[in-house]
Formats: sequence, structure tokens, C-alpha cells
Amino acid sequence: MIPATGRARQKSVKGEKEKGIVKLTWRNFILDFDKKTQIMGILNVTPDSFSERGTYFDKDAAIERALAMVEDGADIIDVGGESTRPGSDPLPVDEELRRVLPVIKALAPRVSIPLSIDTYKADIARRALDAGAAMVNDISGLRFDPDMPKVVASYDAAVVIMHIKGTPQHMQQNPRYDALIPEILDYLRISIRLAQKFGVREDRMIIDPGIGFGKTFDHNLEILRYLHEFTLLEKPVLIGPSRKAFLGKILGDAPPSNRLEGTAAAVAISIMNGVHMVRVHDVKEMVKVAKVADAIKRARC
Repeated sequence: MIPATGRARQKSVKGEKEKGIVKLTWRNFILDFDKKTQIMGILNVTPDSFSERGTYFDKDAAIERALAMVEDGADIIDVGGESTRPGSDPLPVDEELRRVLPVIKALAPRVSIPLSIDTYKADIARRALDAGAAMVNDISGLRFDPDMPKVVASYDAAVVIMHIKGTPQHMQQNPRYDALIPEILDYLRISIRLAQKFGVREDRMIIDPGIGFGKTFDHNLEILRYLHEFTLLEKPVLIGPSRKAFLGKILGDAPPSNRLEGTAAAVAISIMNGVHMVRVHDVKEMVKVAKVADAIKRARC
């Protein structure tokens, strides 16, 4: 069933190039969405990530992993110090800083692509931006910390505004929607207006419908089917299906390490359905997937 927002406009949305979405240019960085789908590499500097289980918790291992992702073709590296898997508890600010700041400080002078800080806490974002990050990836859509929009605006940073229903501790406890896509769109519109109110520039914003963050198995599939709906907000769209639990369910309860092919399928479908950036663990493989999907999508008859 086509969501209520899309019945009248689905044909025109799928048949037109998204308006106003070509490049994100800030500081010395350019993310050219017209040229290709951009690849955000995930760097979890945590002992309890759902996927890597602490593989890159060590500072040196994290730095080596980031440099490898750059070599593999990542367009941006997203550094996170707090696991936001379902059921996870908030991390103290001091501990989160201890995890992420040394990595960002070491990477900033060594890479030419932007670094993103994956946090919903304004203090973490501020310190990370001081250390060399250029983007904030906020799972709360600027809602959990009232100071976050001011921090993003004051640093003229780029920002990923994501949808979440609830908090990481409780988000997967029977999430319900009356109309999934319209409700996510409304949440993102409010967050965009909040960002505008505090002076975040329109051309610094990226939106993310939040796969797995307060979504059931069926919700995740519906989001992927109707990703074109999110281009109505006229902002670049990011999607993060990488190694998520819904893929494991489809693949017969496969663990995160065995979800590569499922991630590849979700990435390819997402690109065909209009996303501009994908957030992934397996950069080398997903660069190839994106290259093929881009070639098919962008082919001219």
C-alpha cells in the first residue's frame, strides 16, 4: 500500500530528479550527490557495538580501521563512542570523550575526507568539532539535547538529522505508528525547523529515517520501499541498513558478521529508491555495490 503522502505524488517523485540536492559544500569539503552515492564508513570506538563487538575499541585499531576505510573509498568517516543498539544505556560524557577525542584528533590531520561525530550530546559534539570533526550525526534529530542545534550552528557544521521513536533503551519495545512514513516525515520536518530556528543552514542538513530505531521488521521494509517519499523534504537522504537485525531475520537469523549480502541488497535498493548517502561497516564491498547501482540508476537511454 502506498503511504497517504505518496498516492498523488508517487509518479512525479520517482520520475524527477530531486530538486535542490546536488552537493553539500562546507569548509574544505564537497559531497557531490549528483556524481555518485556517498559512502559513510562506520567507526564504532566502543566495546559493545552490536556488530564489531569491540574490535576497534583500542585507539590504534580504530585509527588503522579508519585509514583502511579511506583507502577503500569512504567519503566520510562516522566516529561513535556510545553504542545505541536496542536496550543500551547512556554513556557518561567523560567516558564518551575519552573514547572518541583521541581518535578524531589523530585522524583529522591525516585524512582529506570529513569526519563525523555520532552523538546526541552537545558537549561531545562541541569537543569533537574542536578536535577536527566537521559533521554531527544525531540519532535524536536534535531532540535529546536542547543545546545541540546551537552547537551545530555555531560551528557551521553539517548535520545528520535522524528519526527515532523513543530512546535506545526502550525504542524496540513494541513501536507503533498510525501512519509510518507520514509520522517520520512530520518528525523530520519539526527537527528541520528546530535547526533553522537556531541558525543551522539549509544546505548543511541531511535527513535519515532511522532504520532500526523504534521500528519493527515490517517498518524497516516499508521505509526501504518508500524511500522516495523522503526526498520530498528536499534534503539529502542518508540510510543506514548495514548489518541490521532485520537483515539477519530475512537471512535465517544470521549473525551480524554474515549479513554482508543482505546489506548489499538493501544498499542497492536504497540507491535505486533515491538515497544520497549510505552508512555502512563494509566500505570496500559497498563502494562496489554503489558503483553498480549508480551506473544502472543514472544510465541515460
